[in-house]
Amino acid sequence: MSTLYLVLAITFGVLNLGSGIGAMVRLKVILPLMDGAHVSHSMLVFPIGVLKVLGGLGLLAGLAYPPVGTAAAAGLVLFWTCAVHTHVLANFWPKETVGTFTFLASSIALLALGLAM
Repeated sequence: MSTLYLVLAITFGVLNLGSGIGAMVRLKVILPLMDGAHVSHSMLVFPIGVLKVLGGLGLLAGLAYPPVGTAAAAGLVLFWTCAVHTHVLANFWPKETVGTFTFLASSIALLALGLAM
């Protein structure tokens, strides 16, 4: 396991986990972003929050059993690609969208590194 993979998996595992928990508890800072992207607040717990939490936990579990981390990274690539697609459809580009692209890029990097191991 490379140092890069280890750092990315721990960092973005914890960040996805935190982002998912924030969505599940419906942090007030998230609500205007959901409105701007035309996403119902009812989707914050499931699927959004649950998928982020499971992805984050999967990345962290992948440190012990790498195939789980690779599968989690693949799922997160799909999740964050859908998030970007939602922004495209809504034509909504707040400054926080950079986070969406950062999460997508890290998921792609983790998937590529996981497949290369």
